[in-house]
Amino acid sequence: MNRYLFACLLALLMSLPSCKRSNLEMTALEDVPQTADSTFGYDPEQMTQVDFEQIKERGYFTAIVDNSSTGMFLYRGEPMGYEYELLTLFAQSIGIEIRFDITPSLEDGFRKLNTGQGDILAYNLSVTKERQRFMEFTTPHNFVRQVLVQRKPNNWRDMKLHEIEKTLLRNPIELIGKEVYVRKGSAYTNRLKHLAEEIGGDILIVEEFDELETEALIELVVEGNIDFTVADEDVALVNARYFPILDVKTAISFPQQIAWGVRKNAPQWLDTLNAWIGEMKRTTEYYALYDKYFKSTRKSKEMVESDFFSKNSERISPYDSIIKLSAAKINWDWQLLAAQISKESRFDPRAESWVGARGLMQVMPKTGKSYGVRNLFNPSQNLKAGIRHILWLQDVWKDIDDEEEKAKFVLASYNVGQGHVQDAVRLAEKYSADSEDWEDVAKYLRLKSKKKYYTDPVVKFGYCRGDEPVDYVADILYRYSRYLQLDQSVSQAVEPGG
Repeated sequence: MNRYLFACLLALLMSLPSCKRSNLEMTALEDVPQTADSTFGYDPEQMTQVDFEQIKERGYFTAIVDNSSTGMFLYRGEPMGYEYELLTLFAQSIGIEIRFDITPSLEDGFRKLNTGQGDILAYNLSVTKERQRFMEFTTPHNFVRQVLVQRKPNNWRDMKLHEIEKTLLRNPIELIGKEVYVRKGSAYTNRLKHLAEEIGGDILIVEEFDELETEALIELVVEGNIDFTVADEDVALVNARYFPILDVKTAISFPQQIAWGVRKNAPQWLDTLNAWIGEMKRTTEYYALYDKYFKSTRKSKEMVESDFFSKNSERISPYDSIIKLSAAKINWDWQLLAAQISKESRFDPRAESWVGARGLMQVMPKTGKSYGVRNLFNPSQNLKAGIRHILWLQDVWKDIDDEEEKAKFVLASYNVGQGHVQDAVRLAEKYSADSEDWEDVAKYLRLKSKKKYYTDPVVKFGYCRGDEPVDYVADILYRYSRYLQLDQSVSQAVEPGG
């Protein structure tokens, strides 16, 4: 069981004398009035006044997502997820940086949206009238039903289909008197309450665990710790693919709209999103992306069963242990080094570039030989050579006091050679820029592709396609930031007071 799920389950077990609750306790839970503030974190007086013009001016927007198989996760060091990829495409289309805020709690997500800590709520949200009072919804991405998630018998593989069917709940009337655990603040609660009215009996709804995401509840069903939960059909089907003991065929609603949420006072932002969604829906890329996460049975199962799927483990790659040891030698956070290796080789020890660079850190044979390493396809040997080269580059840039800035100069030098970066430093000094600030130096490294600059007397190494090393550094820092965000979301789930 993964660390996040274990923490949630532990909280569940510690807070309950038994897994079953009395009718009195369930009735009390349902009778508690859900105010706008408590359910949605909504307060008109605190709502931030930020629309598209202000977002463009600051240069980035923040998307609130969850760490799930459809929201955002890591697979072999690569950020992935349906919402993640869709939002990234949108950010590229408008030319604005995107930042992700991984927030397990729906209530916290609503609050962050309205107080300006986020600009889009991307939780695979159902559009409901109640939610429309507190936020605007974009054009829907798709339409899905809510379904009951339940567990087949342990020996289901040895049973005939009709025998399995007899053990499963197919008629919603059978939910009368049953406990159904749902994500707090989700649309599932209201749907179950309406269903209870329709079938003329009480459904015992349990939703007090704020940090439990829908997929965490699904895994509790898999483990047999709870009997029922509810999920949107697309998410339920994804989970049923890699947990075949699950049954998700019992629908409890008609198809509902799924969309992103934005603040009610940001009409320009909403119009921009809707225009882009409308354009995307006319492309094959949009539907290919949906199929990738919701219909590709083999690929989704392969990812989620992997040890390097961020929801199942804390591991980024098969080589985390030696990466941690290597990072300590250069005084880097190991996840920064992992981000560089992800960029270089995607953790493939047999990778070889067209110019002959080899292995995890894409070391050239000549460079490896200079550090006494000959087998660059051996992960330990490759890291040995790469780390020794980084140590040498750190000495080249030893006069830069800020360690974070120094790391950027080292990364750029690793990619393009320290000579071209030193040329950019000299150009920065000539034009009165800060020669120890990477952003200033990066500007002149890019300009080294223009004749005016690569023929300047202070330049010793000539022409350089400077965009490549600058983008190389940016991409590594981007990957690193995603690792930190996902790691923080797990840490917060395990150590709420930390």
